[in-house]
Amino acid sequence: MDDFAPDNLLAPEDLKQYPLKVFFAELFKVLILGAFAVVAIRYFIFKPFVVKGASMEPNFHEKEYLIIDELSYRLHDPRRGDIVVLRHQGFDEKDYFLKRIIGLPNERIVITGGRVKIYNKANAEGVYLDESLYLASSILTFGDTDVTLTGDQYFVLGDNRPASLDSRRIGPIPTFDIVGRAFFRGWPLDRLEVLAKQYIRQ
Repeated sequence: MDDFAPDNLLAPEDLKQYPLKVFFAELFKVLILGAFAVVAIRYFIFKPFVVKGASMEPNFHEKEYLIIDELSYRLHDPRRGDIVVLRHQGFDEKDYFLKRIIGLPNERIVITGGRVKIYNKANAEGVYLDESLYLASSILTFGDTDVTLTGDQYFVLGDNRPASLDSRRIGPIPTFDIVGRAFFRGWPLDRLEVLAKQYIRQ
């Protein structure tokens, strides 16, 4: 039979001899591991975010509590329709913005007549964006825009189109400015919702 090095474990008789010592040692380990897990989740995977302002109304309101997923975009690129938290180099580093991704890298975005048109490989002639799942038909996207994104840029808009500071004014958003996507709405209780889902098909 092969020889194996003995594991560094307490024998049953040791467990009986030092029950409190073993209990508190294991409890300490669990607490330490738990603390590391909480810190990792809090600072590297999920972060809380409180909505400020009205730029995403009627879908997101002032003081709503969101959980931001910072892991997904390490596994895949942002997608059209994702609701993202971002920073912008032209503002204070403490300022965060909540916006919706409308245009993807290498696409041409044209806003005219109150509507958004997307040009890409699949739609060389352009296709109007269907935003009926989250915007009322009466909401128009003001501001004539014609911009072609580079390979690491995104075009973002606020759902409250008449009152949103977004890519129509500050330009395309580079990938490194995107902090994460809104994953879950935790407050108020009557609006609890998992947000990580696709809204736009084009």
